[in-house]
Amino acid sequence: MDFILEYKDRTEGGLRWGVEPICTVLSEHGCKIAPSTYYEWKDKLPTARDKRDAVLTEHIRKAHADSRGIYGARKIWLALNRDGVPVAKCTVERLMAAAGLRGVTRRWRKRTTIVDPGLPAPADLVRRRFSPLAPNHLWVADFTYVSTWSGWVYVAFILDCFSRRILGWKAATTMTADMVIAALDQAVWTRLCEGHGDFSQLVAHSDHGSQYLSIKHSQRLVDAGIKPSAGTVGDSYDNAVAESLNGNYKAEVIWHEGPWRTVDQVEYATAIWVDWYNNQRVRHEALSIRMEVRDHHRSTVAAVGGS
Repeated sequence: MDFILEYKDRTEGGLRWGVEPICTVLSEHGCKIAPSTYYEWKDKLPTARDKRDAVLTEHIRKAHADSRGIYGARKIWLALNRDGVPVAKCTVERLMAAAGLRGVTRRWRKRTTIVDPGLPAPADLVRRRFSPLAPNHLWVADFTYVSTWSGWVYVAFILDCFSRRILGWKAATTMTADMVIAALDQAVWTRLCEGHGDFSQLVAHSDHGSQYLSIKHSQRLVDAGIKPSAGTVGDSYDNAVAESLNGNYKAEVIWHEGPWRTVDQVEYATAIWVDWYNNQRVRHEALSIRMEVRDHHRSTVAAVGGS
């Protein structure tokens, strides 16, 4: 069959060999084969699309494994194009379905925000504007829960809205002000170690949870020179970025890798995930847009100044 495939289109003396003449000559020399047999064999050969699908499927399997089984079709598509493997999103969806691959999905959340009406609340300085053009302009804070065999564990996060980087986090077995303060202290320490300790333009935004409105937490913000901000009560959109981070964490770690036994086990898995989230995750689309806007603004300012 390979012989016929190789020589069928060869020409000699202005004449094309063709499948039928080759089969005739082979049969005359004792190698009986009918043209229909060749065509049936050829129809079963993988097409160019089949071959590309096989290569892309391997790339998809690797990207899915690198994400620890977390990414769905959209993020796999972004990861492949980021890594120089051009492919359409619909192709990724088709091949992932054929390979039985899927990303994680979110579930219902337990309510953790407990409002103390007796505590004074800061004004909402953000008003759902979660797109600063530089780091250290807006941090969002929130915490979520984890069910373990030894009881509830609560995990608090601090996220810089510009870079979508987790700057601080803390796991604890009680919902106290000390837990959210520990996450805040880590975020401040992280920035100080990087030489970015100017917090004069920084707003720290949270919900109306009693932990964030406590005197201890409020004083810690004042000591660091950070302006506090809080959204309205019962409105998840007023802290949407932090809510989204919690949703990713629950889907990608807690529900994906559980069940959990102890706080130590949750703490270790969270540390691994935070490192992956900050250093390997596909760049957030909002960050790409803001960096383009910032670069355009800087080039415009330079052009005006130069003129």
